[in-house]
Amino acid sequence: MQIDLSGRTALVTGSTQGIGYAIAVGLARAGARVAVNGRGAERVADAVERVRADSGSGEVITAVGDLATEEGAVAVLKAAPTIDILVNNLGIFGSAAPLEIDDAEWRRYFEVNVLSAVRLIRACLPGMTERGWGRILNLASDSAVVIPAEMIHYGMTKTSLLAVSRGFAKEAAGTGVTVNSVIAGPTHTGGVEGFVRELVGNELPWDEAQREFMIKHRPQSLIRRLIEPEEIAHMVVYLASPYASATTGGALRVDGGYVDSILP
Repeated sequence: MQIDLSGRTALVTGSTQGIGYAIAVGLARAGARVAVNGRGAERVADAVERVRADSGSGEVITAVGDLATEEGAVAVLKAAPTIDILVNNLGIFGSAAPLEIDDAEWRRYFEVNVLSAVRLIRACLPGMTERGWGRILNLASDSAVVIPAEMIHYGMTKTSLLAVSRGFAKEAAGTGVTVNSVIAGPTHTGGVEGFVRELVGNELPWDEAQREFMIKHRPQSLIRRLIEPEEIAHMVVYLASPYASATTGGALRVDGGYVDSILP
């Protein structure tokens, strides 16, 4: 299958590292003009150069802005005013004792992980429907379905993204625009390495620490390993393509079989 996204502009939020970076590279390799987003200008500029090198594409632009704020969203949309493919990847996570999460932390997680996506969808969907084509993809997580006891606030935001995706898919019905969520399983990123170390300690070598984490904290995984970011990106690139024109309002799983269900 040859996916060609030439002539399309994609915005990938939170794309200076990890899953977002892999998605930016994948979309650029497919021919899309990709806007790389992050809060810091220097970090975004560095990521843009790396995406260009890793994808072989010169069609990569900077989109600096803190999307947890209205001002940041305005700045990002000014850098990429016409968006055909919106990938809401931005997210924060961390472990916390459930009864110790205060109101401010609940709000912070909601504003970063959910409201940033809603804000961009509101801005981009009208233009997509007017042009008769568009793709909106919200990066959810297995934590949306299997809420971790140590990450209730994070799980809540990912469950919310499933509802946001389904609702906006209905708003876009019949327009040529599709809206989906991608349920990513435990994925090997720098942030997750830190999280694994929080739970299993720093004594073990990484390969052993990863295995212990999966056995003790994610035993439902059928692949028995962390997923690589590129594996998530493959699903996103497909859903962003014309081949996925009949897939909308869905929650597509790239979770290594982690969610113990035949449905999302």
